[in-house]
Amino acid sequence: MTSASSHSTKHSHPWGLILLLIAAMTLWRVAVAALMPVTQDEAYYFDWARSLAWGYFDHPPGVALLGIGGLLEPASALMARLGGLLAATLTLLMLARLYVNSGLRRGRDWALALLLVFGVLPGLAGGVITTPDTALALAWALALHEAERALAVDRRRWITAGVAAGLGLLGKYSMVLIGPVFLWAILRADWRALRTPWPYLGGLAALLVFSPNLLWNAQHEWLSLGFQLGHGFSTEVTGFAAPEANAIDHEGPGSTAERLASLASYAGTQLGLWGAILVAMFVRLWPRRGQMQADPAHVPPVLARSARELLIAATAFPLLFFALVSLVSEVEANWPAMYLMAAAPLAALWLSTVRAWAVAAVGVNLVLVSLYAFHAATDALPLPDSQNRILRETHGFQELAQIAADLDGPVYADRYQTTAMLRFYQPDLETTQWPGLTRPSEYLRGQIAPCVSPQAVHEPFWLVTRFGAPPQIPGFSPVQQRLLFDCPRRPLREGGEPPCQRPLHSWRLYQYRPE
Repeated sequence: MTSASSHSTKHSHPWGLILLLIAAMTLWRVAVAALMPVTQDEAYYFDWARSLAWGYFDHPPGVALLGIGGLLEPASALMARLGGLLAATLTLLMLARLYVNSGLRRGRDWALALLLVFGVLPGLAGGVITTPDTALALAWALALHEAERALAVDRRRWITAGVAAGLGLLGKYSMVLIGPVFLWAILRADWRALRTPWPYLGGLAALLVFSPNLLWNAQHEWLSLGFQLGHGFSTEVTGFAAPEANAIDHEGPGSTAERLASLASYAGTQLGLWGAILVAMFVRLWPRRGQMQADPAHVPPVLARSARELLIAATAFPLLFFALVSLVSEVEANWPAMYLMAAAPLAALWLSTVRAWAVAAVGVNLVLVSLYAFHAATDALPLPDSQNRILRETHGFQELAQIAADLDGPVYADRYQTTAMLRFYQPDLETTQWPGLTRPSEYLRGQIAPCVSPQAVHEPFWLVTRFGAPPQIPGFSPVQQRLLFDCPRRPLREGGEPPCQRPLHSWRLYQYRPE
């Protein structure tokens, strides 16, 4: 007993160093958040914060709550991202506690685990850019922390684990995957807990916390649930009204070859999330290199059995679930990314013999993402057009919004992304999405912005679009157009020939009059 106690005292409570490391990570995130312009989907989510509700067309309400900082200083990317930055910092703190409780008590072990979870590409980008995954990550980390405590210390903690699961469902519906993770961990590490009320009370707590969004969906024809199920599985969801959601073209892989190609693409994308850390993994797999780096005196830490089962399940279930989904639908890279939080400590133990390589790889990822964020703000890097997605996400919209604000008449946009960017940079501009031209969105419900009814429009208006020809709008005729070119490292140019070979955007402003 004395020996165990002294061993615990020697290696536990490294919180001073943990806080310093997390502070350094947070300062980097704040700097990048202040430097990098807002992205289109961010602007869309930040717009929801103007009208908080228990649900929206695309997602549950968690991401809207993170965006309320933007109300303090409109058009400021940093202020709008404050909620996301705070959530990302709390996520790191919760993961640090989880890793230490799981058995990573030596500084070099938990530090490597934290560096890995921070230094994978979703950790770097997701800690800055606010999305529903930001809210999901915090709740997922909290749920894992409480589940580990329930398995190791006190079964009553299944209630708080359930509360965390419910909060996660209010952030993103994929939080539902924590259910089979919990069940696997209980069956493997503490099956007798199923004879107690605590896991079941935890499930009830999750349902109660999530119930406001369920009630909202029931009152709105299961709108966001129907949209997400249809979007995730490339199908129309029978029994869910959500006609707007089902208006999207759902098409997944059909033949066996297409399904296998989709699965291979999914696997490659998930490996790519590790970035340069893959090099350290390759070095670790190299037999001679692994033997040369191993220290004979080094005794690797041993994770507690309950924590090991929980971390393995939280790594495997998201990966396997979305691998199956990839056989019927296209899976976006971020969908299973929560697995990285549980994979990081497992990877840290495995990479302990090539720790220097792993730390260097995290540094490479950090430099690359920093440069990319700098490029988003300055257009400074001579990247090929195929690598300029970040500029297409961010560049030129502030100037476009100023031009739209100076137009003589109401302004509408064909896409929800353009609408969101106009409203972000010109909060007083009463604009919204014109219905029936592109993918429907929250703007067509009239909750966060006035819903336009074409039959009620009796005056000329402007439409901002990327269509090369004026869209046909029954009852209206185009009478005037303005052409705007957006090129890297140049301000918007109106009319004439584009000032670069491949403009980032070619916007057209069409004025329509009632027929």
